[in-house]
Amino acid sequence: MGIYVNPDNKAFKEASNSMIYVDKSELIAYTNRVINTNQKNICVSRPRRFGKSMAADMLAAYYSKGCNSARLFTARKITHDESFGTHLNQHNVIRLDIQQFLFHESHLGIFLDKIQEAVIKELHAEYKNCFETDQYGLPGVLRQIYAHTGKGFIFIIDEWDCVFRIAKNHKEIQKNYLDFLRGLFKGSNYVELAYMTGILPIKKYGEHKVNSAEGRREGPLGGSAINIFDEYSIIDPKNLWKYFGFTVDEVQTLSKQYDVNYAEIEKWYDGYLIGSHHIYNPKSVADVLMWKEFQSYWTGTETYEALKVYIDMNYDGLKEAIITMLGNSPCPINTRKFQNDMTTFSTKDDILTLLVHLGYLTYNKKDRAVSIPNLEIAQEFLNAVDEPGWGGVMQSIRRSEALLKDTWALNGNAVADGIAAIHNETSSILKYNDEHSLCCTLLMAYYSAKAYYMNPVMEMPSGKGFADVVYLPKRNMDHPALVVELKWNQSAGAAIKQIKEKQYASWIREYTGDILLVGIQYSVKNKTHTCVIERYWKE
Repeated sequence: MGIYVNPDNKAFKEASNSMIYVDKSELIAYTNRVINTNQKNICVSRPRRFGKSMAADMLAAYYSKGCNSARLFTARKITHDESFGTHLNQHNVIRLDIQQFLFHESHLGIFLDKIQEAVIKELHAEYKNCFETDQYGLPGVLRQIYAHTGKGFIFIIDEWDCVFRIAKNHKEIQKNYLDFLRGLFKGSNYVELAYMTGILPIKKYGEHKVNSAEGRREGPLGGSAINIFDEYSIIDPKNLWKYFGFTVDEVQTLSKQYDVNYAEIEKWYDGYLIGSHHIYNPKSVADVLMWKEFQSYWTGTETYEALKVYIDMNYDGLKEAIITMLGNSPCPINTRKFQNDMTTFSTKDDILTLLVHLGYLTYNKKDRAVSIPNLEIAQEFLNAVDEPGWGGVMQSIRRSEALLKDTWALNGNAVADGIAAIHNETSSILKYNDEHSLCCTLLMAYYSAKAYYMNPVMEMPSGKGFADVVYLPKRNMDHPALVVELKWNQSAGAAIKQIKEKQYASWIREYTGDILLVGIQYSVKNKTHTCVIERYWKE
């Protein structure tokens, strides 16, 4: 039993003995199936506090020859799987937390040597007659051990990507690290299973380009990608979605057990969409169950990049996208060009994709759009935009409650004045004389609607079209539905007429509550806004 080679089960024992523990042991059934197969290389990436380290500790406790974990798994779900007894504490395990070797920038020049030195020292205690240290370092030692014993290793590596957070501007160090991982795993017959976790997916250093001068293909930093790993990311979770984060069923069960209102938990902490499934951040849920107070728990543990650093970047359309999402509406993005690091950005989509991996946004794979997942994260965005560089965004948000009440009161003049003020306050960010900016203004104006209404339903035609926005009340909310039509250089009355003629409200005809029709007009020539509000009388 060692620290890195065949470790004990203390970390998993502490987790499973905790007051709030959710059994995720069925993950083991999958890793058992892929041992010594072409699917044996797994990289799981999730935001922090989503249970990655706990899962790594569980796998180490299950596979390691250095401990006896039978009692720890008593009554766990994995015991019902036929493979459970076959692999329980039967494997050589090498368990590494990269952050333990690289917790400060001063370690960048030595951390790879220290990792290999520490592991080889422990291997020597058990296999001293099976190898000699050579110039190939740890991979060379492991090849010799396998040749002598015929036995392989299971690798469990946590925080694999911390190099890209700490050494984000040191490309050569990043390349050396990826070269080390590639040499450790690619084509190595001593690898039975390689399981890595981190926040970021594998760095895309393998996208080759043509050298125009010589006509040859080369990678951005030379070499090839670590292309042997199957990625299980928050954007593409595949079949491992339920093992990282709490599911809806799990949170509902916990809310009853700890007598905490599930609807409030849902409002504060739900919203992460993993494929078609809703997932909760375990840290936030566990804390609210323990302390019975709804507030931001996950974001209080921030140790990496500040949200503000990214949303202040001067990429065209980024701030408009943030305003759209603050208005509770999704923002379409292309995630495919993201380079899986914290420095390589070409467009706003790269920034938004990084924020998904960091947990500040959630990605709807079906719609290919991102949004702010819940009230907890929205609080962080509000803190980040409460700065001079964000114009009058916070002033606009503070106006939104009054504007919503004026809408309910059918006070069209007050709503027009409120929209005008918000349009002026955000003009330094938005393109003032632009149809899209008017829609962003509307979403910002109705920011407070998220407390009473579901996400707005939007139809935004391409080109110089107009946006129809519908707000439907949440369950048990006694407020009217809102059908909003925006008009550019036409009258607000014309907007109401169009809603009626094109029957925009007909698709919510079965809604039993009141419906308000809201027509909002903006005149480019006079830079004035008008608003007409009417009740919708169902036939």
